[in-house]
Amino acid sequence: MQPSGAKDTQLRESNSQKVHPQPMEEATNQNPEAVEAMVSRIFTNISSLKSAYIQLQSAHTPYDPDKIQAADKLVISELKNLSELKHFYREHNPKPVCVSPQDSRLAAEIQEQQSLLKTYEVMVKKFQSEIQNKDSEIGQLQHQIQEANQKRVKLEKNLKLRGLSAKESENAVDENGLFVMDLTPELFRSAVEAAYRAIHDFSKPLINMMKAAGWDLDAAANSIEPDIAYAKRAHKKYAFESHICQRMFTGFQDEFFSVKHENSAVTKDSFFHQYLALREMDPLDAVGQSPDSLFGNFCRSKYIVVVHPKMEASFFGNLDQRNYIMGGGHPRTAFYQAFLKLAKSIWLLHRLAYSFDPPVRVFQVKKGSEFSEVYMESVLKNFIVDENEEKPKVGLMVMPGFYIGGSVIQCQVYLTGVKVTE
Repeated sequence: MQPSGAKDTQLRESNSQKVHPQPMEEATNQNPEAVEAMVSRIFTNISSLKSAYIQLQSAHTPYDPDKIQAADKLVISELKNLSELKHFYREHNPKPVCVSPQDSRLAAEIQEQQSLLKTYEVMVKKFQSEIQNKDSEIGQLQHQIQEANQKRVKLEKNLKLRGLSAKESENAVDENGLFVMDLTPELFRSAVEAAYRAIHDFSKPLINMMKAAGWDLDAAANSIEPDIAYAKRAHKKYAFESHICQRMFTGFQDEFFSVKHENSAVTKDSFFHQYLALREMDPLDAVGQSPDSLFGNFCRSKYIVVVHPKMEASFFGNLDQRNYIMGGGHPRTAFYQAFLKLAKSIWLLHRLAYSFDPPVRVFQVKKGSEFSEVYMESVLKNFIVDENEEKPKVGLMVMPGFYIGGSVIQCQVYLTGVKVTE
């Protein structure tokens, strides 16, 4: 039995003892230098984090995406270092054996996790914003690709209309955006096709204006080339195309296309340069800039012979336009502009023909000539010949043919003595 006084003293000493998070021996034997080193690292890390944050702020003014990205990576790196220090401390300093929900350390950990969660939410929003920006950039690039494809298709159509094949168009534009091309038989053949289309296109408004003016189209066609047995009444349009063609190609065999000129020293290169210069120009702009040029004089002289004064008087009620042209002018009327497109195509064909060495030669076939598939091509594609009938004959030469080098570009003819299938 111990004295009561001794028991009380022992009980008080027992109640005054504290619960340590780790054995007393380990807590007592901790290295103060290690603790100081960790605290120093924490302060250093916080200073680095502040510096990285300042860099991030300064990168926004002025706005520099590269600097912002670099500073952002630095901030994240310092946060990772701080997180590693935290985990290192917790691994070497376990939680107390007995803790309560109100423990300050647990509350601090909860607060830290909540802060991390907010940080992650901010990062998620940032990534979502970047994704939206990337999606917007992708949409803009897709729109630009679509526009580029549309321009490419349009350019290919223009090149095709201008007589350039897909293979030729690869090198058709130089570094200044100007069309350049080689002088080839294929280029001349495409120019022949363009000239024939221009004749056909000009004949349409001419015939329509004759109808509106009350002309007898049957009599007019017969006056151009009498006694032609047309397979269909609509085929009489070829008589007007033939009339236009004959007038436009008169003088084609002459080096200057029967146009008055001053300089007779013209080289092959200058013909091709003239072709290239006019090829991309609007003909109205060309005659507006140089009214008395070779091309301007050619347009005036051909208009006078293609459009008869009686025809013009019936179209417009006077000869004002004709007199203006004969006086050296180039009116800006729709009818004259349509004619200029025709004149340009024939002039370009002539410039191109004399760019070759030797020059391209033009040939014609007479009415009544026997049809030859070597030198002629029928404008009627769906015709048949009766076995008991004679070989088809030429009724009209609609477009002349050409000798280029050792090859032949067939002339376009309207045949008689044939039947047309539907």
